Amino acid sequence: MSLVFCSWSGGKDCCLALFRALNQGMTVRYLANIVSEDGRRSRSHGISAEVIRAQSQALGIPVIQRPTTNENYETVFIDMLREFKREGIEGGVFGDIDFDPHREWDEKVCREVGLKPSLPLWKEDQTALVHEFIDAGFESVIITVKGEFFGEDMLGRKIDKYLLSHLEEFASNGNVTPAGEAGEYHTLVIDGPIFQKRLEILQSDTTEREGYWYLQVHQTGFKDK
Repeated sequence: MSLVFCSWSGGKDCCLALFRALNQGMTVRYLANIVSEDGRRSRSHGISAEVIRAQSQALGIPVIQRPTTNENYETVFIDMLREFKREGIEGGVFGDIDFDPHREWDEKVCREVGLKPSLPLWKEDQTALVHEFIDAGFESVIITVKGEFFGEDMLGRKIDKYLLSHLEEFASNGNVTPAGEAGEYHTLVIDGPIFQKRLEILQSDTTEREGYWYLQVHQTGFKDK
């Protein structure tokens, strides 16, 4: 398997999976990103679809975005994979770590169209994975937190070794997974070794809805490396 797509949320886990896939010699043709029915936000982490496109530009890998409702999410995703298959893409890269229903879904949608799924982070230690991400030179900021665990003040914080080592101290509920795999927090990657240019957050504000705090990024720019 050499020509693949990468399922893309904009966060650190899918980015580390992408990094590993590239280091293994895979050619990543597209980032695959599902957005809300109106096309404005990524369905995975609520990031602006425009910000995801800017991230794609910074990486130098085209992003394919498809709007969907919750009800037809799987159908739309499979249709997108069929298009990839027709272009000669052989498989997909996913950033899931340890949530079995996600792995089962990845395998199901790929099997439906005859693509091979790759989960390069699967069942690895979450703390070690975040350290690997940081040590590789990636930079990401927290853009979503679950209110059960964190407050608004966590938004915009850089994921670094200090934050990782004190994560449970920052949480009002200490049962926090290091990589946020249970949805405690989500990130936006803004720079790293596979970025052609750094993504800059120029304008943002915060909002709360349905038990989550969000950093709403309204304007981005680029900085040459």
